[in-house]
Amino acid sequence: MAEKQTILGRMAQLAKANINALIDRAEDPEKLLDQMVRDYTNSIVEAEDAVAVTIGNLRLAEADHAEDVAAAAEWGGKAMAASAKADQLRTAGNVVDADRFDNLAKVALGKQIASEGEAAAAEPMIASQTDVVERLKAGLVQMKDKLEQLRSKRDQLVARAKTAQAQSQVQEAIGSINVLDPTSEVSRFEEKVRREEARVAGQAEIAASSLDAQFEELEDAGETLEIEARLAALKGGSSPVVIEATPVAPQIGSGL
Repeated sequence: MAEKQTILGRMAQLAKANINALIDRAEDPEKLLDQMVRDYTNSIVEAEDAVAVTIGNLRLAEADHAEDVAAAAEWGGKAMAASAKADQLRTAGNVVDADRFDNLAKVALGKQIASEGEAAAAEPMIASQTDVVERLKAGLVQMKDKLEQLRSKRDQLVARAKTAQAQSQVQEAIGSINVLDPTSEVSRFEEKVRREEARVAGQAEIAASSLDAQFEELEDAGETLEIEARLAALKGGSSPVVIEATPVAPQIGSGL
């Protein structure tokens, strides 16, 4: 009986275990759940063996009780038959044989009483064993339900851990992008292009200014020719002739 009580105590302890509290206290919940699944599975196997033995003993006790009840009924029938035979013999005047059958009836009655006593003595034990078996069966059901909860918790935890790990990797990647932002490289390249464009525009502006200066030189040359012509006319005593300066197109490559 002590062994059965131990089994019942272990089963009750496992069935009442607070999974969430154990997980909260664990440093590595996944490893804890894996270990708990193994422990629960082993405990269920042990409990099933113990329950099987207990049920087997109960069935043996029930069979013995049934045999005792049947034996008591059989001996009661034999006692009745022997007593009836004794009455017949005594009526017939055969006292010796009548006493012998009465003695047989007494022996049968003794056997009947003994069988009834054994059957009555076994009944409380059978009732107790039946109660133990029912509780063991209920405990097994609870343990199996708990095992399914553990497995479900374990699967959920692993899935959540993988999701968290993936999210962490994404956040790390985003952090790396923030630290080494590729758009900053593009911005620097864009600034370089803008500076090159400005330089080319400056060169074009310089070239345009040089061309304007050349045209201004042509205009100055025309005015000088007109002055020289008028001076020559004055010296010759004639009226000055107005010479219209004709702009001369610069020769490409002449440097003018």
